[in-house]
Amino acid sequence: MAYSTLAHGPFSEGATLDKLPWQYLFDAFDPVNFPDIFNPIWMASLVLLVVLIVLYVLRTRALHRHRLYLDMWEWIFWSGLITFFLLVVGAVFKFDFAVILVIMLSGLGTMAWARFRRYPPLFEAYEHQLARQRYLARTRSSRPEATIRSRTGRRRGGKRR
Repeated sequence: MAYSTLAHGPFSEGATLDKLPWQYLFDAFDPVNFPDIFNPIWMASLVLLVVLIVLYVLRTRALHRHRLYLDMWEWIFWSGLITFFLLVVGAVFKFDFAVILVIMLSGLGTMAWARFRRYPPLFEAYEHQLARQRYLARTRSSRPEATIRSRTGRRRGGKRR
């Protein structure tokens, strides 16, 4: 088994790495076992959770008429909420590091999939639909006589003389 001492690190007073790399996956995720990444992960999760909530509220207000964009923000919001909340819960209750990695990778992967794989083709089709609607509205309003009904014949069922 490999044994090393960190001579020039933040824990140079005798910190040792005496386990194989995959054995650290089953250690509790706490500041004792993971002193260099514990605080950044749970703090970043809290900050990203707040940022995600603020972005979701702002974007859904701005895009309230575009259902497709709202659907994308729903995907991003719920996957981010679950991911970042579970990372904070995992830090508080000292989940195994493997569980923390699974939560982080699956949550961030789901968010990236929704944003970059699922919705871009739908956005492209939606943009074509909006462009067609704008074109048709512009052509209808450019000819004023097209908006006035012409009298094609006599009314039936009217008064007789």
